[in-house]
Amino acid sequence: MSADPFDDLYRELILEHYKKPRNHGPIPTAPIHVEGVNPVCGDEIHIDMNVDEGIIKDIGFWGAGCSISQSSASMMTDRLKGRPASEAKDVMTEVRAMLIDGAPAGNDLGDLEALEGVAKLPVRVKCALLCWNVLDQGLTQAATTA
Repeated sequence: MSADPFDDLYRELILEHYKKPRNHGPIPTAPIHVEGVNPVCGDEIHIDMNVDEGIIKDIGFWGAGCSISQSSASMMTDRLKGRPASEAKDVMTEVRAMLIDGAPAGNDLGDLEALEGVAKLPVRVKCALLCWNVLDQGLTQAATTA
């Protein structure tokens, strides 16, 4: 048993999202499709999105990789579906600060807070950030086609 019960809780949440991912699978009718690969470990993420009038109406992901990359994508889509794209940018900034700088989550990030411990594992930070980097491409694409 680990010394911190929150570490155990967060590990369980990451595994839950890995085993039962939310919003998993392609969205054939989505106008936005973006993808990315982490060349170091081979993790890959594909994201389909439908952004209408500044709202992420639908978002789905699929790919292959470690539990951290896949659960991060599951948590991300779960948190952002139905939300404004501007909020997605804010959440992305906060998650990056949490993972890269070790900054504590300032707003309620929901399940995403489970990724906070990844900041202690620098080699795994890129795994958790992969979907966010891909999302950034999708949001840029949405903004240019709006």
